Amino acid sequence: MKNRKNKKNINNINVQNTISFARLKTFFVVILLLIVIMLGRVGFLQFVDGAELKTLATSQQTLTETISAKRGTIYDVNGQTLAMSYETDKIYVNPSSIKDEDKETVARGLADNLGLDYQETLDKINSNTRRFAIASDVEQDKVDKLKEWKNSLKISTGISFEETSSRTYPYGSLASTVIGFTGADNKGLYGIELSWDSFLSGTAGKSVSLKDASQSEIANSEKTYIAAENGYDINLTIDVHIQQIVEKYLAEAVDEYQCDSGITIAMDPSTGKIYAMADYPNYDINNHNTPNSKLSENWDSMTSEEKTNALFRMWTPKAVNDTYEPGSVFKLITSSIALEENLADTDSMVYTCNGYYYIQGEKNPIRCWSWNKPHGLQSLTMALENSCNPFFMNLGLQIGAPLSYKYYEAFGLFDKTGISLSGEALGQFYDLDKINDHELATMSFGERFTITPIQMITAVAAIANDGVLVQPQLVDKITNTDTGEVTEFTTKEVRQVISKSTADKVASMMEAVATTGSGYRVMDYVQGYSIGGKTGTSEPRANTDEGYTASYVAISPVENTKIVLLVILENPQGKQHNGGQIAAPTAGKMLSEILPILGVEAGNKVTEIDTDIPEEELY
Repeated sequence: MKNRKNKKNINNINVQNTISFARLKTFFVVILLLIVIMLGRVGFLQFVDGAELKTLATSQQTLTETISAKRGTIYDVNGQTLAMSYETDKIYVNPSSIKDEDKETVARGLADNLGLDYQETLDKINSNTRRFAIASDVEQDKVDKLKEWKNSLKISTGISFEETSSRTYPYGSLASTVIGFTGADNKGLYGIELSWDSFLSGTAGKSVSLKDASQSEIANSEKTYIAAENGYDINLTIDVHIQQIVEKYLAEAVDEYQCDSGITIAMDPSTGKIYAMADYPNYDINNHNTPNSKLSENWDSMTSEEKTNALFRMWTPKAVNDTYEPGSVFKLITSSIALEENLADTDSMVYTCNGYYYIQGEKNPIRCWSWNKPHGLQSLTMALENSCNPFFMNLGLQIGAPLSYKYYEAFGLFDKTGISLSGEALGQFYDLDKINDHELATMSFGERFTITPIQMITAVAAIANDGVLVQPQLVDKITNTDTGEVTEFTTKEVRQVISKSTADKVASMMEAVATTGSGYRVMDYVQGYSIGGKTGTSEPRANTDEGYTASYVAISPVENTKIVLLVILENPQGKQHNGGQIAAPTAGKMLSEILPILGVEAGNKVTEIDTDIPEEELY
């Protein structure tokens, strides 16, 4: 009985041992599986997510601050500052680094030190935003006070600072469409600021150091520093004094003759350097989103889209980005072609103007501007003085389309000039294989095609430069501000367009235009100086709302020319709308003050003015 009981107990023990072993085995299997899973996870983290996790850990343990590159300064040709940067700070806040009980303290400190609205600041800090800029362009005294306040606290403020710079333009509106401006990120948006941005902006640097849980730099920790490469300084060819003269008289003319706008370019024909380039109305670069006086007249009635388009238009350098019909100024090009190809000489009486010109096969004639008082028998010089359209229509048809287009291309009228401003436009010409006699005739005196003002003055500059076309130039030199290395830009000759002999003859005829021809009113202001000129008046195109375009191009001196000046006045109102009436005197006023600056001396001769030219018809 006892043995049976002992045997039963032994069996129970064996069963219990078997159960315990099974449980132990299961336990070890589970442990082994967990170890395998853990090892797999570690391997996954190490080899699959390792690089990303390492980057994340590094970002959480390091403090990276951007060191902004100083944007280069823009100077005029004489070193006068046109655009410059000054140091400011941008202040950031990271709400996730601020404890809830400390957010009101941080908001109050920011509001008090930066002059911000407390409630708006608190709302931003209570948002889910990880990091945001609370203030930009902060002056150094405010930055110092904020840093002092921050250091006095025993809490994490989540505040960080980034050095940056802001842009200012000491001359305000002077040469505004040429200089342009920068955006909030200090990148160029218009003008030289845009087209030379890669040189001006430089390359930002950075500093990397360890940070604690409060996102503050750990004192005496290892720090990596990469210096910023500052932007280049740029010297333009613009002369502030000449630019001021041009803008003064251009504004006076636009206002006096109630024009929509005006454009002026002054250029050295031998180098291509631009002394001045002006639009009026212009704008204040320091407040570039504020409409100028012209836009202000209708600003409140404009839609949002209209306002945006109007501002874009206001910022545009129209001497480069706009096209126009050059009118009779273009007769200088037609004259050059005829002389170069021996199709005319300066003084032979070869054509009789009876006030009209009939195109073969057309019923209606094209009349001369002086149709009621025909010019009669004309030489090339007389026709240029009188700006006789029939003479030049006849001459243009003699030259023919293929030869005309050959020279138009040589004068650079089919190509962009390559001037260093963004958005340079191209004119529009008839296709050579489609042009007819009517179109060729009107093209001879500068109508029914378009070019840019910079193309027109560059072509005339070639005549004044012994027939050699040069590329217009707005940048004189650039300076590496880190090394002091200076790169100067030399004259770029494009090609010989006409011979020196032809160029001299055209220049001499231009002198006749300015002294005894339709451009004589320029001499009212520059008596004693050697001046050549040509008037231009483009008539409104049919079925458009365009008005007249009055223009005048002048050279001085006629020999060894130092300046070519182009004045364009768009849509003048009233009876006076011709180039000889309003653009010529404007050019004269400008030259009276510019020539002494250039060292051009006046002689003692007094010009005889031909008073027989009708005052109301100065083309």
